[in-house]
Amino acid sequence: MRSILYFLLISLVAAISCAPEQDHTLSNQYLSRTLSVTHGTLSTKTFINKMAGKEIPIKNSNEFKIRISKGTGEVGTDHLLTSKDFKVKSISEYNKAGLSGLSFDLQNAAHDLLVTVHYELAEDEPYMRKYLEITPGKDLTLEQINIETHTFEDAFQPYKLKQITARSMNLITTPTGYKPDRPGNVTDYKFGLGQPLYTTTSATFWGVEFPASTNYVEDRELNCGYLWGKEITAGQTYRTYRSVVGVADNYRYIDDAFYNYINDIKIRPLRLQVQYNSWFDFGQSVNREKFQKSVKKMYRELVGERGCKPIDAYVIDDGWQDSFSKEADWSDKLWKINTDRFDPNFKSSHELVKSQSGTLGLWYSPGCFFGANRMVKKLGKQGYESLDFSMSMAGPKYMSAFEERTLELARQGISYFKFDGIFGHLYTRAFELHGRGTPAMPQLNTTGFSSTDPRLNDSKYDELKTYYLVAGTERLIDIFTKVSQINPEVFMAITNGAYLSPWWLQHVDLVWLINADDGAVGDGRSGELVYRDGIYHDIWVKENTKYPMHAIFNHEPKKVKTGESEEQFREYLFMNFSRGTGFIEFYIKTENLSEQDWDVMAEGLKWVYDVFPTFQNVKMHGGPPGKSEIYGYTAWKDSRGYVSFHNPAKEERTYTITLDRTFGLKNTKISYKVASPLHNGQELSGKVVTYGDQLTVTLAPLEVKILDFKK
Repeated sequence: MRSILYFLLISLVAAISCAPEQDHTLSNQYLSRTLSVTHGTLSTKTFINKMAGKEIPIKNSNEFKIRISKGTGEVGTDHLLTSKDFKVKSISEYNKAGLSGLSFDLQNAAHDLLVTVHYELAEDEPYMRKYLEITPGKDLTLEQINIETHTFEDAFQPYKLKQITARSMNLITTPTGYKPDRPGNVTDYKFGLGQPLYTTTSATFWGVEFPASTNYVEDRELNCGYLWGKEITAGQTYRTYRSVVGVADNYRYIDDAFYNYINDIKIRPLRLQVQYNSWFDFGQSVNREKFQKSVKKMYRELVGERGCKPIDAYVIDDGWQDSFSKEADWSDKLWKINTDRFDPNFKSSHELVKSQSGTLGLWYSPGCFFGANRMVKKLGKQGYESLDFSMSMAGPKYMSAFEERTLELARQGISYFKFDGIFGHLYTRAFELHGRGTPAMPQLNTTGFSSTDPRLNDSKYDELKTYYLVAGTERLIDIFTKVSQINPEVFMAITNGAYLSPWWLQHVDLVWLINADDGAVGDGRSGELVYRDGIYHDIWVKENTKYPMHAIFNHEPKKVKTGESEEQFREYLFMNFSRGTGFIEFYIKTENLSEQDWDVMAEGLKWVYDVFPTFQNVKMHGGPPGKSEIYGYTAWKDSRGYVSFHNPAKEERTYTITLDRTFGLKNTKISYKVASPLHNGQELSGKVVTYGDQLTVTLAPLEVKILDFKK
């Protein structure tokens, strides 16, 4: 039946004469794109950024590239096709519900291939989308799809790192211990997936709405696409992910435009999530009684006695699962509960957190890392797809069972999932090499390699590794989507083994900072701040990563003992909160804290409640923390803003800021009154400032200051 439909489609296309040579334009108040059909070939003729009053200088437009073959393991059978290898057979236009569209049906007779190119533009959005529908007349493998391919004079790739490593280079060179320049930071784990491209003069951003996309600029040619490597059968239509191109009014503020777009497409709006996590309290020894005691303590101290809002979630970390005994068996059901520690289905724990106006969250490792690691060999022997020391994110049998268990937990009321360990962990990543649920490339001769083999660090294996990352990402997204369908208000984090792509936020709420220890290391609180903020500086400033800072999981604040001064803890806590993440998870030892410690924690939370709406626009300012330069964070929205400062040096220093758009202010007419939530920031309190003013702050050695700005 499918073959008959396909030949009917071919006949219909053949009956339509080649589309006449003409231009077709999609346009709104923000941007305009004109598609040209010349000698039967489709290309982008002009792209105008109306916000900036700029036209992209197009040198060449291939429009798209697709690489097809007889299989990823069939050497010499691949063909690279662009829009210039196709002839336009028909064109259709539509306008419905404020969305305008253009579709071009293209045919390549030599490879018996139909491609329909779709363009869509909403009347009120400063970005437009494009996708392909690919229908072969005979079975083929679709190895790579670049949805957008153009040569622009001002094409720019902000993020350039690509280190798809199986093992940290540092661990390979120092097998007895890991000793990087900054403790805990693995600098060679940068997949380089899912980052946007920019054009500098014309102020546009480009990408694919898929976390594992491969977007790059080479010889000024901009390419937005992804490796896929799977077979599509004759008559079957494959629809690609959508590409996006958006505009800003000025290239200096292109990041702001891109992040506004990301906020538009997120699975859920930014919200403040405050949690307790059991890990620093009990580690893997957690049980119902210990957890119950800490939950009650947390609620009593912060909510009952100090008037904070109820805690959103109480999280049971690693230790709840039945994986520690020799008798543990997951052959019929993954992630069974250790019923010596917790009730079946966490019954009493659910009841407890509900009585405290909260919900229950779980640590949970898709790859079976950490406390679940001992189950990997058992599951492998039982026919589940294992990867030496973890489970495959593309394994059909394993991921089916993992999905079943995840959805069961969601239906039972788990409101927060910490998916910890997907493609690896801090030091080691694992890759599927043999085609179980992912494309195989036997020509690379990986027989005898382990899934974490250091030899896989060689870039000649990057395509094979990327195929696995793409397949695993697709499988995880499918599960995340189903969890959100069960509970639209669920909160999900992907942590160890994740990678920073802003397009993850279409499916989860936040991503781990990556390449960092759980607890910040350093000499005193100032040293801990320098450690964590140094990673922030590396990611957002040095490496130019494009990912919203408000949706990061940074493993703080930490408080495991009392004894430090009230001011020292307060400065650390407020500086921590000023990073602007909408996710606050307390890593504390509840029984070790003093009344003073609880007081400061409550002060910090109440400040966050007030400034949280600004977090959507948070950014870092200043110099590298590791070089003892003053730095901090700032965020503004409407008539509210704040600026934090930290002086990591051992001598007094002054620092000047300018309150302008570069710093985050947008309204040029508002006057702000300055205040400070800290006791040491009073010298500017009461001062009235406006857009364009400069402020100079003096900081003592190791000091933190916070300035609040209100209309």
